Amino acid sequence: MKLNFRQYGESGEPLLILHGLFGSLSNWAWHSRKLAEHFTVYGLDLRNHGGSPHDDAMSYPLMAQDVVDFMDDQGIESAHVLGHSMGGKVAMQLAMDHPERIKRLVIADIAPVQYGGERGEHDEIFDGMCALDVDALTSRTEADKQLAAWVDDELVRQFLLSNLVRDDEGGYSWRINLPALRDSYPALRDKPAGDGVFDREVLFIRGDLSDYINESHRDETLRHFPRASIKTLMQAGHWLHAEKPETFNRLVFDFLTDNSSDLSSQKPQADS
Repeated sequence: MKLNFRQYGESGEPLLILHGLFGSLSNWAWHSRKLAEHFTVYGLDLRNHGGSPHDDAMSYPLMAQDVVDFMDDQGIESAHVLGHSMGGKVAMQLAMDHPERIKRLVIADIAPVQYGGERGEHDEIFDGMCALDVDALTSRTEADKQLAAWVDDELVRQFLLSNLVRDDEGGYSWRINLPALRDSYPALRDKPAGDGVFDREVLFIRGDLSDYINESHRDETLRHFPRASIKTLMQAGHWLHAEKPETFNRLVFDFLTDNSSDLSSQKPQADS
């Protein structure tokens, strides 16, 4: 599995950025360019996303190994890693399985837990995307109208439809591996595998309008990441990096450049 990637900058310590479900490295282009002023940034497309290869198998251990293989190919011995949502769980799995490859870890709005319930928060999205008659589409506007029956939020629809691309015959197709993602969705809602512990600094950034990280996740988080600290981004939801980009980038930069030896003694703080 050779992941598609883009490098931003050529100086500073390496920083890998891992996107969430339905995303791609292009969703993080603004952050990557900003952070490339201080780091050598690598934006990655995870398997079945963006320009990376498709495969029916999809799990957090597999995706973490994909990142290790990428680091080996690029000669990166260790790096900072920033992951959002699904990419955050990949980053946590990577840190738990290969702690020696991670310098510092930033996790955006996800916890190392299983998110339960018979239907997940993305089931409606999967229903809508699978219901689109892609072969018959003549325009993105038509696709948006069809998807609106399933997804009310226009910004979310535009994000999802960024995965709809023109094929060689002038029609439309999904660049994501939609069948594999849907089949793997229960596994993607699960927690990272194993009992690994990463005892270096970790920053969790949560949106105060999101419930992906809450007090009930504290014990499980500290079991795997005993030196974790948390910051809350006010007036932001699950897509906190897009809603508050400047503040989000400042939190990431300040954490990655903090020279204090141990952040675990910090009390949870809130940034507006």
